[in-house]
Amino acid sequence: MRKGLTSLLALTALLATGSLAQTPQFSGQVRRITDGDTFRIYDLEPAIRIWGLDAPETDEPGGTAATQSLTRLIAGQTLTCQIRDVDRYSRIVGQCFLPNGRDIAAEMIGLGVATEYCRYSGGHYGTCN
Repeated sequence: MRKGLTSLLALTALLATGSLAQTPQFSGQVRRITDGDTFRIYDLEPAIRIWGLDAPETDEPGGTAATQSLTRLIAGQTLTCQIRDVDRYSRIVGQCFLPNGRDIAAEMIGLGVATEYCRYSGGHYGTCN
């Protein structure tokens, strides 16, 4: 079985059993930015989807600006992410933080290049109606 699939299956099992209460986070260095709300880190196969953040797709208006902003913010950084879920595309959904503790979603929302994903964030960032 491929390493990435094995990692994903293990993560899914932890989510299903509630065992993540004991190990709710991981850290790693950013390897690649996919778009304005998704990235990859070294030594972890599934992509990371930033929890609570909705950025335009790269082919939509504002998509390039969102991707460039996320790149400037996190490229090469070692991030700590709290695992929130695994989405339908098998990405880890994580609330992620820069080494100085700043929340990546809050930074992107503050820059005006992405919005709070209210459906999933429950208004955590204070921008939902």
